[in-house]
Amino acid sequence: MGDRWTGLLQGLVGNKAAPADVLLRLLGHEDERVRRAVARRAVLPQEVIEAVLVHPDRGVRATFAENAGADPDQRARLVDDPHPSVPLHLAMGPMAYRQRVAPLPDWAYERLLNHPKALVRQELIAWGGTPAHILAGLADHGEPLFRRAACRAWDRLPDEARERLLHDEDPDVRQAAALQACHEDEERTTWLVDRPAGAWQLGEVLARGRLTRELAERVIAEGERLAAIACNPSLPRDLVARLAVDPDPLVRLHVSARPELSESERAAIDYTVGAEDRLPVLDWVWERREDAVLLRECARSPHTWLRRSAAICPGLPSDAVELLAQDEDFAVRLLLAEFHPEPPPELLLDLYLHGTHRAVGMLVVRPGFPTAGLAARFGDSADPDRRRLALHDPGLEPELLDRLSRDPETRAYAARDPRLPVTRIRELLADPDPEAMTAALAAAANPALPADDMRRLLDRAGA
Repeated sequence: MGDRWTGLLQGLVGNKAAPADVLLRLLGHEDERVRRAVARRAVLPQEVIEAVLVHPDRGVRATFAENAGADPDQRARLVDDPHPSVPLHLAMGPMAYRQRVAPLPDWAYERLLNHPKALVRQELIAWGGTPAHILAGLADHGEPLFRRAACRAWDRLPDEARERLLHDEDPDVRQAAALQACHEDEERTTWLVDRPAGAWQLGEVLARGRLTRELAERVIAEGERLAAIACNPSLPRDLVARLAVDPDPLVRLHVSARPELSESERAAIDYTVGAEDRLPVLDWVWERREDAVLLRECARSPHTWLRRSAAICPGLPSDAVELLAQDEDFAVRLLLAEFHPEPPPELLLDLYLHGTHRAVGMLVVRPGFPTAGLAARFGDSADPDRRRLALHDPGLEPELLDRLSRDPETRAYAARDPRLPVTRIRELLADPDPEAMTAALAAAANPALPADDMRRLLDRAGA
């Protein structure tokens, strides 16, 4: 089968209106890309799920095992799959981007924790998707690797379990426990700093661990990892002042973002935040992400890092949202648009129209994106990105939709529009021009395509 037909069938897999019999035929296709695309769908009829769970291609079953959109109770049915790669994928879990994945049922975690293959057990606890209450139950496990994983559920552990882990016979377990406790324990902070460790771990300890003065002075004298220790809440004030004039601009920047400083003290530090600088959210701001008073202060701060951190916090009050929507820093406005549960509609449109970051193209699917009137404003624009906006207008006229479906720069987007007449969808599907292939694939995914057309497409593809 040629790539054209394979592509059309993959487009058909993505059609939300595809009935069960169509999906079952696709599931039986000779091309593994088509079969596995079916198992990757977020929504599947129950009879198709049943066929996926017993499919002879273990790759299909493994794909469904890590499907972020699938019902976890259905995914869990693969826990005893005869091929070890399938429960391994189940244990590793979905790699979802900015999406919360529902956990498996507890019984499935118990089975995976007792799986005969060590790699399955290890991957289950190595990845971040295992719920904290499952990890907490591993505090007394016979294998050190599992006790170490239990430390990630520190807040759920009783005091006696924490003490056992802090004094565990295995040094790696003690280290994992000490990492959780070091923010309030000077002795363990010093012990961690003096142990061989990766750069990320040392940086975390120096940023969070409770410091003795002796340790703080030693680290500063050594002159390494100063940006990390500059964030540390327990760093003595005179050492903070010393780092505020450090030759390294990154060190000065971290000092300038400390929570206890007044705005005048921040302004006295020679720091800069570049427009392209990628800065993580400040821990002390995120810890108080529902504190409206603090978030207002951050939103009004002249310090860009504080405003960027406030912009992603769900508890940002409406007046601060309005303020940050007009911020001079592009990253502040983009973060607000991406993360706030109710970003201002005019901000979303303005960023889409004028932003240069690749993320602005996704803003059209954010809640509140203003769609009414887009066709009249942008349907005849010389910019194809703006012409595509017309397709989001609920009042889009049929004549403009037809024209957009014939425009080489917008037809692939228009081909998915369910308002497109079936005759035009069929024309797009049948267009043999290689340059129109993307539009043909999109037409196959159009939910307005009749089921009988889908079946005829399968017949012509020999599926």
